[in-house]
Amino acid sequence: MKDGFFRVAAATPEVRVADPVFNREQICRLMEEGAEAGAGLMVFPELCLTAYTCGDLFLQAPLLQSAREELLKIIECSEGKDMLVFVGLPWEHGGKLYNVAAALSKGKLLGIVPKCHLPNYSEFYEQRHFTAGMEEPVMTEWQGGKVPMGSRLLFACREVPELLVAAEICEDVWVPCPPSIGHVLAGALLIANCSASDETVGKDSYRRDLITGQSARLMCGYVYANAGEGESTQDLVFGGHNIIAENGTMLAASKRFVPESIYADMDLDRLVSERRRTNTHPGQQQEGYLTVEFSLETKHMERRQEKELLRRIPSRPFVPGDASERSRRCEEIFAIQAVGLKKRLQHAGCRHGVLGISGGLDSTLALLVTARAFDMLGLPREQIHAITMPCFGTTDRTYQNACSMARKLGASLREVDIKKAVSRHFADIGQDLSLHDVTYENGQARERTQVLMDIANQVNGLVVGTGDMSELALGWATYNGDHMSMYGVNASVPKTLVRHLVRYYADSCREEELRAVLLDVLDTPVSPELLPPEDGVISQKTEDLVGPYELHDFFLYHMLRFGYMPSKIYRMALRAFEGEYGEAVIGKWLKVFYRRFFTQQFKRSCLPDGPKVGSVAVSPRGDLRMPSDAAYRIWMEDLENMGKGTEA
Repeated sequence: MKDGFFRVAAATPEVRVADPVFNREQICRLMEEGAEAGAGLMVFPELCLTAYTCGDLFLQAPLLQSAREELLKIIECSEGKDMLVFVGLPWEHGGKLYNVAAALSKGKLLGIVPKCHLPNYSEFYEQRHFTAGMEEPVMTEWQGGKVPMGSRLLFACREVPELLVAAEICEDVWVPCPPSIGHVLAGALLIANCSASDETVGKDSYRRDLITGQSARLMCGYVYANAGEGESTQDLVFGGHNIIAENGTMLAASKRFVPESIYADMDLDRLVSERRRTNTHPGQQQEGYLTVEFSLETKHMERRQEKELLRRIPSRPFVPGDASERSRRCEEIFAIQAVGLKKRLQHAGCRHGVLGISGGLDSTLALLVTARAFDMLGLPREQIHAITMPCFGTTDRTYQNACSMARKLGASLREVDIKKAVSRHFADIGQDLSLHDVTYENGQARERTQVLMDIANQVNGLVVGTGDMSELALGWATYNGDHMSMYGVNASVPKTLVRHLVRYYADSCREEELRAVLLDVLDTPVSPELLPPEDGVISQKTEDLVGPYELHDFFLYHMLRFGYMPSKIYRMALRAFEGEYGEAVIGKWLKVFYRRFFTQQFKRSCLPDGPKVGSVAVSPRGDLRMPSDAAYRIWMEDLENMGKGTEA
């Protein structure tokens, strides 16, 4: 089970009503396929060994006897297969009949999980045949011995300590207090559900929301296998709607009305991380539960995952892949940023906003947000003071774009050429103008910040910060220069998302001239423009110096959101950026990321206020309370231990 990915499956066999022999053959066939596919957990539907729609035939001894005989053959089929399997069947215990899921692995019946909530409304009449299952485990007869039976059973993998599995059956998840709540409180990380949910108009959407919602609420993986083809259609139709969900995300879903097995790779590390960081998620409370151990050799699974990981790893985790969802997200972020600035302006009694505009992405976004905030306040946009401050590295392209944008948005444009002031300052401190070092660059950034602060004092205004979260993560900001403002509207917006926010505004503004300027800004290389241009063209490209922002945003997201090992982030990046970046490039910039992230924390420790917009942020007052002098040795050692491909 490499990097915490664990393959699971939900399988719907074709069945014949009251024919356990045929049904067993189909179940075993799918188990063979599952084993070959590297599944470590396989879940089959409710009562699939007999079919769910047997009606009063459940009271017939021949059917019950045949179900037990065929279960034994399924258990024998599981020998030599590294899988935990849940199969639904009727089970007689203590003179009563129960609707159960049998848990089996490697030729052994591990336990029997009974259904607790029996529907007896509308088209369901399970209480006619079955008794509600017990919670606390008892021992039930099996092949001359005894196995545990009860809903409070946990199945623990010896080789993977975090892999704790529990089960519930169909209606159990539809009730106000499902057994899965107790299972998760007891430590279960994955929930299996053997189900027979019939199809009615719109029920598939409700079912999908229910399962994904339950996985989110419980911070668990949820594998839902539903009855399908072959069930009686006398009064109902079953569609075989299988669902695999993880913490609110649907990883896989089957087509309805087609017998289909679905597979997905659960990220157990991600689930463990979510529970660890969420202090309202309680620790394990296993009173009343019985834990049954099983064993899995995961090498075959790992070999299959090496060929194909059944899980999408987005290369831009901050940016939704779906266009409509991306537009919705962009609009929401604009609103959060603008409302944050609106409140700050109101509280400070400021009717003027001041920001430096460079013709780059970040200052463009900040200006767009400021314009929206002023509109919300009913303030004239002329009271937005857009300051352009050309210096040694400014190109005509960015200068013209900055000026055009300010005019199109109705802001007051003001130019302050800082070349003389910076040159005088360099003369004062003995800095050679021909020496283009860090002092040469930072001197310009600090002069710009001084200009903005002083103009803000002149107009009784507020300096709006433009720096984004990616720059803050890498420390790509001048301390007490562009690092400082009175309110940083972009402070939790990563660079990859800044680009899409500007694109969204360009596509929706309905002002053709403004749109043209914004598109040219998007087409301009990211640069601080602190070094002199070459033939009038930008000579200093940020990503040549610190690395591609899409890589750094990927690293940042998975490090802060889930606390993954650097080696796991590296291997995930290889999959996410396949065809874009190779091993050596990804390894090089991952090392740069960790080194810069740790050494530059002092800049983040004194950030100005700014609104959080997503699940990852670096504010020292909110999401990232990290000492400025923490060592990064163990993170780098993990990368070094991976061997080749990570040389800087």
